[in-house]
Amino acid sequence: MVGVALFLSHLANLDMSCKELRESYPNYFMSKNKIQLTPQIDVDKILQVMADKYKNEDVLTIDGVKVNFENEWVHLRKSNTEPIIRIYTESTSQESADSLAQRIISEIKEII
Repeated sequence: MVGVALFLSHLANLDMSCKELRESYPNYFMSKNKIQLTPQIDVDKILQVMADKYKNEDVLTIDGVKVNFENEWVHLRKSNTEPIIRIYTESTSQESADSLAQRIISEIKEII
């Protein structure tokens, strides 16, 4: 409820509609993918190799590996319930988000 109150107060202070406020923010698009793994594959090693590969970027290693590029990001994390690596990307277009995901998937497959 506090969040709703803060949001409505923000709208009232700006004197604009929800649509106008939304249109004032940039658009971002996500792509969600996964890579199926076998039990023999060392997921932690893959994540470490990817973190090392992008060490010159802004890399976070909380809950997997997240690489922040200038206008997009990728987050890699292993599943605790399935033998997969989840790959989330966000970019300024759907095409860019999908392209980044495919590039990362190819890089992971090279490691495997």
